Amino acid sequence: MSGAHPADPITEAFEEHRARLTAVAYRVLGSHADADDAVQEAWLRLSRQDAGAIDNLGGWLTTVVGRISLDLLRSGRTRRTVPLDDRLTDLARQGDFIDFIDLADLAVTIDRNPDPEDLVALGDSIGLALLTVLDSLRPDERLAFVLHDVFAVPHGETGAILGKSADATKMLTSRARRKVRAAQHPASARRRQREVVQAFLAAARDGRFEQLLQVLHPEVKFTVHSPNGRFVTLGATEVATRARVAGSAARGHTVTVNGRPGVISWSEDGTPLSLLAFTVADGRITGITALIDPARLALMDLPHPV
Repeated sequence: MSGAHPADPITEAFEEHRARLTAVAYRVLGSHADADDAVQEAWLRLSRQDAGAIDNLGGWLTTVVGRISLDLLRSGRTRRTVPLDDRLTDLARQGDFIDFIDLADLAVTIDRNPDPEDLVALGDSIGLALLTVLDSLRPDERLAFVLHDVFAVPHGETGAILGKSADATKMLTSRARRKVRAAQHPASARRRQREVVQAFLAAARDGRFEQLLQVLHPEVKFTVHSPNGRFVTLGATEVATRARVAGSAARGHTVTVNGRPGVISWSEDGTPLSLLAFTVADGRITGITALIDPARLALMDLPHPV
């Protein structure tokens, strides 16, 4: 939006909607770069319109971003922020997944329900794992699902973007929802992972070394991002010895971090203290990532429990 005067009311109105438009575009496209391009294109189209003749600017912009995103998906010109290939799958198994991507790509949400069986309960936690699932949907299914189930856009408005009736769009959304649910890990698997993490945190808090070894994989990797840099500890014995950094999080709030169990801790004044994410496989923790750098935490859009 170069050249636009900061006091321009159209610019100000657009900026009020920018965050939501970017969120919509990212969840449809799976790429921050593509999302930014889609939002920028929406701005250019708005700048060529008589904004005063638009009754519902938010709805108009959502429609425009939706159509741009749909065109990108159909043309196959989207680019993923992270290549979702076998190498990433292997890294995830090793506990390196969060270290492999930029921390700005983390999707963190408070676990209101420790066992969300409905994808909608995940809200804004659509991270890389779900984007992989969404890749299996047709472009129109993906757009319908994201707009309705994530952003509560009515079927009629979504249908206008897709060129379908409200009833046809409702059926399309239902079909997409079934596909997404079928691809999700069972709730029981999520519950078992959370139980392993809670057992680790309790043992770390109480200093129970043997119990820590029971839930840690022998080759576990513990990565700490601190103000002084990035530090890596390898092996169950070494990680258990240094587990106090995670033990203080036992009184924190459970969260989902890119589809994985995590914990976030806050100070009394509302300042984030730490964010932990865990990789669990076959009942043991294979990887832990801890972010305890106040400067980096302050830059993240972290949820706060109400």
